[in-house]
Amino acid sequence: MSQRSVIEFSNVSVTYDHRPVLDNIDFKLENGDFTYLIGQTGAGKSSFLRLIYRDLLPDSGRVRVADMDVTNLPDKKVPYLRRRLGIVFQDFQLLPDRTVYDNVAFSLQVTGEKSNFIKQRVLEVLGMVGLSHKRKNMPEDLSGGEKQRIVIARALANEPRIMLADEPTGNLDPEASASIMELLKKINNRGMAVLMVTHDYDTVKQYPYRTLKLQRGKIHKVDAKSL
Repeated sequence: MSQRSVIEFSNVSVTYDHRPVLDNIDFKLENGDFTYLIGQTGAGKSSFLRLIYRDLLPDSGRVRVADMDVTNLPDKKVPYLRRRLGIVFQDFQLLPDRTVYDNVAFSLQVTGEKSNFIKQRVLEVLGMVGLSHKRKNMPEDLSGGEKQRIVIARALANEPRIMLADEPTGNLDPEASASIMELLKKINNRGMAVLMVTHDYDTVKQYPYRTLKLQRGKIHKVDAKSL
């Protein structure tokens, strides 16, 4: 793994029911990169992400993430890997019975951080996403865009090296989508690598970054203007 790479796939293959979903894939995400991963439903995008956070192991090849050999990582070290990743899901996955503050704090509590640090960090990341004033609200009180901002704040809490965003604008209206993209752009400009899976080609065109397409088990670089 190069000194600049934060994710590296080497000859990675995944097969389901004798069908190659990922076929001898090579991929690098460099430190500070912003990359889109696109492709039709069933193309393997979810499998691609699952390999990164060690929810799936390849049939062959090697996956390295944040200087860790994920392919040979012992189960007991998987939590340490995931702390280096900020993961943003399309369906939010917020805890409905906890306040905004407690949703973000939970990600720090499970790692055993001290209460004073948790309070400081939660307020810091809520400030980063512009929602400090909503810290006492429940998730049901928030708009879709605000919920996604909270998810991003939670993802940032452990100061990850990489942000994985799985369809972060998929359930949002255009205005909310634009606000989320501006936030991801800001996070990337601060030096964090971002890998975003999306079907939202309008967003890809509006915010042009390196764009890769999964198709028939292979990965190809594409020009966003051609989408």
